[in-house]
Amino acid sequence: MKVNILKKNEQELKIEIIGADHGICNLLQKKILQDENVDLAGYDVPHPLASSPIIYIRMKDGFKPKDTLLNAAKKAIKDNEDFNKELKKALKN
Repeated sequence: MKVNILKKNEQELKIEIIGADHGICNLLQKKILQDENVDLAGYDVPHPLASSPIIYIRMKDGFKPKDTLLNAAKKAIKDNEDFNKELKKALKN
């Protein structure tokens, strides 16, 4: 997986994630949108056969999209770890 920065300024961040699919992008989008300082966020796959997903974040004044994206990724990792732990417990029985 590789990340390319397509646009970056004080309020906006647009990245391309090479090697990703809808699963990771949808999860990140949901976590990003949990931040009340996000003005707009979403992702797009320009062409399903030849394109990598593009995630776009626009923040309200004074908030950094980079921080929001990093926090969203941390939350997604934590949720995945929690799910993995619970799944292992459930499968033991």
